[in-house]
Amino acid sequence: MKKIVAFAGSNSKASINKQLAVYASSLVHGAEIEELDLNDYLMPMYGIDEENENGIPDKANTFSNHLKNSDGIILSLAEHNGSYAVAFKNVMDWVSRLEGKLWQEKPMLIMATSPGGRGGISVLQTATSTFPHMGANVVGKFSLPSFGTNFSNGKITDVALNSELLEQVKQLKDSL
Repeated sequence: MKKIVAFAGSNSKASINKQLAVYASSLVHGAEIEELDLNDYLMPMYGIDEENENGIPDKANTFSNHLKNSDGIILSLAEHNGSYAVAFKNVMDWVSRLEGKLWQEKPMLIMATSPGGRGGISVLQTATSTFPHMGANVVGKFSLPSFGTNFSNGKITDVALNSELLEQVKQLKDSL
């Protein structure tokens, strides 16, 4: 059975991106799903002085091992001021010190959502253009605008948007 790691690029306990990642992972039938929470991987702010003085935190190794032991990744990114949430960026920076190609060529479905009409499109564009340089095999992308309007009871309520996500999930499954 294939194993998918699903998580949000957010440390919010009520993350709408985590809700989207969990929903998308529920659509990958016949796979083992491992949901990660960035709150379990809080580490000191990355900096070369921190690394030289204290080494790479064990949590970075643990996170990296989850990626290594998976067959694919579902990630929904929070957008903070047009870019990654700092909690996500910090994990990514630490893991990249272990693995330059931190995504390890795993097939990825990258998503974003927000309360607004743009649906995190800026961070999604950044990720889809930069992640391949870090070993990502981006096989699908999806943006869910207006989360409060289009998502309820753990699923996407807009039929057209849900169909679009189903197609992206199929791309991921076909790539495993």
